[in-house]
Amino acid sequence: MTARIPGAPPRIGSRPIVAIVGRPNVGKSALFNRLAGARLAIVEDQPGVTRDRHYADADLFGVPAIVVDTGGFDPEPGDPVTDLTRSQVLVAVAEADVLVCVFDGRTELTAADHETVRLLRRSAKPVVFAANKVDGDRQESGAFQAYELGIDDLVLISALHGRGVGDLVDRVVAALPERAEAPTEDDEQRRDDVRVAIVGRPNVGKSSLTNRILGEERMLTDDRPGTTRDAIDSLFEHDGRRLVLIDTAGVRRRSRVADAPERHAVFAAIRSLERAHVAVLLIDAASGAAEQDARIAGLAIDRGCGLVLAPNKLDLIEGGEARRSVERQCRDVFTFVRYAPLVGVSAKTGRGVRRLLETVVALADEYNRRVGTGELNQFLEELVARKPPPLRGTRPVKLYYAAQVAVRPPKFVITCNYPDAIHFSYHRFVTNRIRERFGFEHAPLRVVFKARGRRGK
Repeated sequence: MTARIPGAPPRIGSRPIVAIVGRPNVGKSALFNRLAGARLAIVEDQPGVTRDRHYADADLFGVPAIVVDTGGFDPEPGDPVTDLTRSQVLVAVAEADVLVCVFDGRTELTAADHETVRLLRRSAKPVVFAANKVDGDRQESGAFQAYELGIDDLVLISALHGRGVGDLVDRVVAALPERAEAPTEDDEQRRDDVRVAIVGRPNVGKSSLTNRILGEERMLTDDRPGTTRDAIDSLFEHDGRRLVLIDTAGVRRRSRVADAPERHAVFAAIRSLERAHVAVLLIDAASGAAEQDARIAGLAIDRGCGLVLAPNKLDLIEGGEARRSVERQCRDVFTFVRYAPLVGVSAKTGRGVRRLLETVVALADEYNRRVGTGELNQFLEELVARKPPPLRGTRPVKLYYAAQVAVRPPKFVITCNYPDAIHFSYHRFVTNRIRERFGFEHAPLRVVFKARGRRGK
């Protein structure tokens, strides 16, 4: 079977793209993690763990670039997931500036290796060939069989241990187009990117929603749960704002996690919340919000993410009253996060998706909002005059000073004489008044009451 390389998809930003390609289980994800400088892709000693395209920023000896991990290229038609993985590889080849073709230096060449080389030669892109898993001199002789493919230059590497990776990077940098080394505005723009993690239980439509937003089959989708393994980043623009969508694996209860790849996928989904500004919690509207959905919401809140509740599959819910019933049921489950906006969507038809994006952007603006100290303390004086805090025994509790000390999420510190005397109801009252006064309608707020330090101490 001859694979056809599609046209390059549109892309945002001017950083060069380096795609890592090869048959299954040759160590592409290990090399990806090595170049990215972090364990972003799942690495297991079994084929088929990586399926989607996985992007990450990398510094290639001072040259900023984007590296792309791909699933194992299998030229033969197979099950739907294998065919979709192959299509993702073809897209990665089409959009790349430089390709890194990886072989397994410890095993015999296969038909998939031969077809991968033919595919990359048809692409007319610069290709750097690497034999991986060459951990020492003993493995070098076996790796040289790759020259049978007509390769002029082969780099021997061990992605796991870093051996030879510097030589590989030298060759990649030399193959990059000259424009790639010119300074760009990308780095400044990335600071303002809104990172949005799409999370939820398995098979609620997270990848389908990502594909609907991006307008392309960027993520593998299948009716079987567990199709997505890694947390996959995708950059796009919405009404002039740059957003990074992070599609994640479904998060099941720990007792139901089946194997090591799924366990790593769940950990990757949870870690994605630590670098996200907003979490979109996708809920199966047909089956309703469940206890596990509430647990996932709690994970997002604990990590300080803005949260949007998004019941999906509204196309399966007929009638306005039935949809309102879905909303009421969600609110009953998520009573602990009443401030989170709720936007119903249908990833299949596109209904509500634009409103969801508008809500995400508005929430991100709240997430980054900063209130001036003078304005905040004027508000505090008015608040205390209107409703002073309760007494501590016979002594009054005095609120001296307020300041916003952080954003993402917004955090306020209020200095007082007896912080331990602030009842949770008064704490909630102050938090809600801050929301009303300064427009934090949906953002998570952290309000801390702190004792004033003694003079001279």
